[in-house]
Amino acid sequence: MKALYIERRRKLMESLEGPCMVCVFSGHAPMKSLDASYPFQVDRNFFYLTGIQRENMILVLKKSYTGQYSESLYIEPYDEVLAKWVGARMRNAEATEISGVEQVCSVDDFDGHLASYIERSRGLGKLRIYLDLWRYTKDQPDTPAHTLAAKLRQRYPAVAIEDFFGTIAAMRVVKQEKELQFMRQAQEDTRIAIEAMLAHSYPGINESELEGAFDFALMKRCVRQHAFPSIVAGGARATVLHYGENNQQVNDGELVLIDLGSAAGNYCADISRTFPVNGTFSQRQKEIYNTVLNAQLLVISNVKPGMTLGELNQMVVDYYESRLDDLGLRKDGKTVRDYYYHSVSHQLGLDTHDICTERERVLQPGMVITVEPGLYIEEEGIGVRIENNVLITEDGCEDLSRNIPRTVEEIEAIMAKSKS
Repeated sequence: MKALYIERRRKLMESLEGPCMVCVFSGHAPMKSLDASYPFQVDRNFFYLTGIQRENMILVLKKSYTGQYSESLYIEPYDEVLAKWVGARMRNAEATEISGVEQVCSVDDFDGHLASYIERSRGLGKLRIYLDLWRYTKDQPDTPAHTLAAKLRQRYPAVAIEDFFGTIAAMRVVKQEKELQFMRQAQEDTRIAIEAMLAHSYPGINESELEGAFDFALMKRCVRQHAFPSIVAGGARATVLHYGENNQQVNDGELVLIDLGSAAGNYCADISRTFPVNGTFSQRQKEIYNTVLNAQLLVISNVKPGMTLGELNQMVVDYYESRLDDLGLRKDGKTVRDYYYHSVSHQLGLDTHDICTERERVLQPGMVITVEPGLYIEEEGIGVRIENNVLITEDGCEDLSRNIPRTVEEIEAIMAKSKS
């Protein structure tokens, strides 16, 4: 993996014009209350370029106006006392072994080194400092990159502050074979845990117990990492896309919609399935379910390089439009969007909703996307979503989730076997 991280950094710097500096922060866990903090999640761009999952680190890449390239990693110094209380910090040699960055410095020296570099760059052309300045919402707290950008604008107004989010997005969106190995492992772990959940289901079960069955199955495989908090929604609660309470009883005759996934090496699986809590679909449930399944199969059989996510979604809308009358859903002026109010696909990788969010980006081989049509009929207490993850190939796609039970017959067979 070390060679892979080295190559990624080289590719990033080749795309940028010197003189410039790239600063990528690993991040830190925010405080929760008093002396408790939330679990740490490494910044995915930092991990993508270094392979390291530790707090309070900074990757610095420099390119001179002549094209010469250097790299440094700033880490917290080793502390013998803290090692006894919370575990050892990473030593310099270990950081180099994982990332391939030879020059490792104390994070305490970063500010001084940055100021010195800027001062030495005077007269050598417009200096650009690249940071990840992406914000998902306007109210999102500042990241270390935002804080540094504000400081630089105040102290060094002649320095150009640039956002490298789009550049690294273009790199991350196409997966390499090692990344795909992790993603396939996450699919297999998720398959086993979903089958355990199906086998554990029974009328009257609480959503939290079903979630626990999934978690326990992963733990038995020594898998602790989830791609995102699981959604386990019974009955009409399945019509709420991001339902998250997972604490209600599921009654006999109701469907359960699950949206969950494990992760391997930080690479995510994102799977949705819908099943009857009692093990048998009613005729109406089967009718709705198979409509959603056919929409998914339509997209998977037609997706190919050169298409966009918007085109895939329109394919689903058009199919649903042709089925509204047969399903008895064209009433009271309702349209497809009253029953299907999300999109069919998003990018998948180190993040569940991966780094590229634009619907019009053209698909190309190596991308991994979700295919997740749904129908949500609140008045009938039915919510159905079926989600697979597919790898775009030269002439179509590979369904990475093909081994996870999906058809009515497969689901009913697994649940019947568990009761026999």
